Amino acid sequence: MKNFSHFAMQTSAQNIILTTDDIRKKLERIAYEIYENNYNETIVHLIGITNVGLELAERLQSILQQIAPFEVSVNSIFLDKKLPHTTKIAFKRAVKKLDNQVVILVDDVCNSGRTLCYAIKPLLKNLPSKIEIAVLVNRQYKSFPIIPKYVGLQVSTTLQNYVRVELDAKGEDAVYLA
Repeated sequence: MKNFSHFAMQTSAQNIILTTDDIRKKLERIAYEIYENNYNETIVHLIGITNVGLELAERLQSILQQIAPFEVSVNSIFLDKKLPHTTKIAFKRAVKKLDNQVVILVDDVCNSGRTLCYAIKPLLKNLPSKIEIAVLVNRQYKSFPIIPKYVGLQVSTTLQNYVRVELDAKGEDAVYLA
């Protein structure tokens, strides 16, 4: 895949808006922002919304472990993104005690904010000192009062547009706008 940073590449009916290299740089920037805003913490918990959110949380953990002195814990939360109110929301592993600790909820795209709203609910039972949100792509319109603190790319789209994040084990990552 060629690097077309800052330029969209037409592929059938979708545009590549972030390449592998762009995604890596965005995650590095987000990791540094997390470090800057939480430098005095002893532990930061990254909770990825499955599946892509978990992969992004793991990548952020890898970067943070190289630059930050605090411990970085990763867990994931499972919920049906289309019908989050009808399914049980569950963590992959038992949640460590989060009382008075920083939790950062990680997802690939913040569309309406609904998924993130539902994912926050079980975290509140643990009384964290703060909950922050990190997303690779943030869309402008929201139906729910969610504003991510850490954003890789801010895009203005119509309701008809769809943003898709593909993270490949071979390293061929991309974000598409259709």
